[in-house]
Amino acid sequence: MTYAPANRPMYDADSHIMELPDFLQKYADPELRADIPAVSYSASLVTDEEVAEIMARGGRHTEEHVAEMIALGDNLIERSKEIQALGAFDGRERSKAVDMLGFQKQLVFATHSVTMPFSPSSKIPPKLRYGAARAHNRHMADFCGHDSRLMGVAVVPLEEPALALEELEFALKSGAKAIWVPHHACGGRSPGHVEFDPFWTRLVEANTPFVMHVGGSPLQLDKAWINNGRPPVKDWMGGGENLRTKDMAVLHQGPETFLSMMLIDGVFERFPKLRGGCIELGAGWVPAMLVRLDWTVKIWSKTDANLARFTRKPSEQLTQQMAFTPFVFEDVGALIDQSNPDLYLFSTDYPHTEGGRNPIARFETSLADRSEQIRDRFYSENFLRIFPEARAS
Repeated sequence: MTYAPANRPMYDADSHIMELPDFLQKYADPELRADIPAVSYSASLVTDEEVAEIMARGGRHTEEHVAEMIALGDNLIERSKEIQALGAFDGRERSKAVDMLGFQKQLVFATHSVTMPFSPSSKIPPKLRYGAARAHNRHMADFCGHDSRLMGVAVVPLEEPALALEELEFALKSGAKAIWVPHHACGGRSPGHVEFDPFWTRLVEANTPFVMHVGGSPLQLDKAWINNGRPPVKDWMGGGENLRTKDMAVLHQGPETFLSMMLIDGVFERFPKLRGGCIELGAGWVPAMLVRLDWTVKIWSKTDANLARFTRKPSEQLTQQMAFTPFVFEDVGALIDQSNPDLYLFSTDYPHTEGGRNPIARFETSLADRSEQIRDRFYSENFLRIFPEARAS
């Protein structure tokens, strides 16, 4: 028995490595190691004591702990969480977790190691920013390289277009199955800037999607928006460094802005074979975005010659070339009704707590009486539209 039902292929669009403190340093160029910070769990449910115990054992779980996780069987996803999860930081153990979960393929993202590569600060030297990205991409390739079900996601900062293209080439040669880009205006440029055209061209040539993910832009609002004269509100983990109420309310604005600028600048029009995913950033905002972009382009194409050249409506471009993962608490059935069934992807966020104790059951409840065809699209076919080479035989 596996957690996923045997009669329905499922592709998981979101899972994570829980990086150990030396995740980047071990794989960085020797001359950069002293300047690349250790991975921090300060904005996490994981305690310093947990991390210290694991590191004291040489970066391993005990055999007894691994056996306990395996003994959970179908309850693995419910009770195996964060850094204590099966396969949290060991690629071989992750393979066993995927055996138990029963997914055909699983995208694998970092958790805490993208702070330096994706920082919006202009004070980080390019050598360090891209050096940290290179270290991440080496480690991700190592974690996933032994198991074709583990689809490693590389990170590529966009601050320097030439260096971004160089890192993209390295990531592709290392076997990356998707390229995570930050969703803010990197280097003072729109993602539709002409200097990025070689980057999008190369992704199309390599038949490799780009992805956006939470953590690709600062999680928290500018302090001015939090200043209401009252005591500070804790984040959802009970601390102060992760998502708070106000942050969550506007989390979608970053990726929506990024995609809207890509579209208006004609990236999807110029590169109709470019594909992308928007992961762990919710999907409740997607139906309204499609409507808003359609009427924006229709009205402003009268004065904007670039828009007048579009051969497809924005909603058609994004439906054909993008897909989005709803949060487990969002009503994916209602989102489908408001837009279309081709836009949304199943994901678990394993082993993060945010993924819930039983994501399949939660999504099944919101899908309610929708057809088997709609379910097939959500659990597999939409994923395979973005990642056509991932279809399991």
